[in-house]
Amino acid sequence: MPDTKPRPVFLNLIRIRLPMAGIMSIIHRVTGVVMVFAIPFLIYLLDLSLSGADGFTDAKAMFANGLAKLILFLSLWGLMHHLLAGIRYLLIDIDVGVEKPLFRQTAWAVTLAAPVLALILLGGL
Repeated sequence: MPDTKPRPVFLNLIRIRLPMAGIMSIIHRVTGVVMVFAIPFLIYLLDLSLSGADGFTDAKAMFANGLAKLILFLSLWGLMHHLLAGIRYLLIDIDVGVEKPLFRQTAWAVTLAAPVLALILLGGL
């Protein structure tokens, strides 16, 4: 009697080509997680900077550390990505940019513009 159970299928995730919108969706989820994990650090930094002149000096000195700059960059990147992707999805909800070429172009624009805006904001801080 033949076995009717379907065998497990091996999916080679390296060979699967996602469309740009799928990649942007994954980045959207990753940046959301990054923003959630950055909340305690950002609250601590705000509390430290508002505690007084010495606390503000200590908070300012923290940004000389490369790890603090990386955390701040990742937080800004996540925030910019969510802002731009949210605007993109609002426009899609009102049927602007639902055509295939424009849909792909806006996905690329959000994916590339978010880290660039984060670097600009990081340089201005």
